[in-house]
Amino acid sequence: MKRSSLFTALAALLVLAGMSACKSQYDQILESNDVDAKYKAAFNYFNAGKYTRSAALFESLTLLTNGSERYDTVMYYLGLSNYSYKDYYTAETNFDQYLSYFPQGAFSEMAQFLRIDCLYRSTLRYELDQTPTYTAINAISEYLREHPEGANSDIARHRLQELGDRLDRKAYENAKLYYKMEDYKAARVALKNVLKEDADNIYREEILYYSAMASYKYADLSVPAKKKERFLVFQDDYLNFIGEYPESMHRKELDGLYEKVKEKN
Repeated sequence: MKRSSLFTALAALLVLAGMSACKSQYDQILESNDVDAKYKAAFNYFNAGKYTRSAALFESLTLLTNGSERYDTVMYYLGLSNYSYKDYYTAETNFDQYLSYFPQGAFSEMAQFLRIDCLYRSTLRYELDQTPTYTAINAISEYLREHPEGANSDIARHRLQELGDRLDRKAYENAKLYYKMEDYKAARVALKNVLKEDADNIYREEILYYSAMASYKYADLSVPAKKKERFLVFQDDYLNFIGEYPESMHRKELDGLYEKVKEKN
């Protein structure tokens, strides 16, 4: 038992010693100024999927290769290491820095696409602040202007459409909130303003429907002296709606309200 325990202890020490040696080898490379050894090690770690180590080495190399032919590669792979590690915030900064130094560099198109991918991943669902969405939209639009037939242009266009649709929904839901709160006058104004700012909002049919419903309910709840005038607004909204969407699922409901108003007037 004693000999077996001694053998086990020695084996454990050897394993620990090996691990320590590996760690110290990485630390030695990280702390050295041997550009060739560090450059080779950075790619070895990157290709092995050890992205935090490759990122640290490439970051160290940015100081050692500044002004050399390797500088653009080092800066790009610094961003790519952080991107591969899913640190999208840091990677976006890395790619942005790369593009500021090398706008026409060998990796510029891919760096620009990966940067917008990082920005896209930082956007939030429509209920939350859409500032990151606007930032991503601007970056994607710039990418498409510069690379309309680029390798990733179809992906970029799809994401641009998706983010635009998200902003449409944000605007629509914010305006409809007044309707839910039963502030029908404010609801109609807010809904109409959505279409003034973006006539092609993908929720246009729903916006026009709720505008008509808001004008009807606002008129219906008005004092008798105001009803006739305000029902005329509903009638205009109704006619606008059926003119654009004669086959809408809302047609039957609005037809019924329109007939009711005509009988009253």
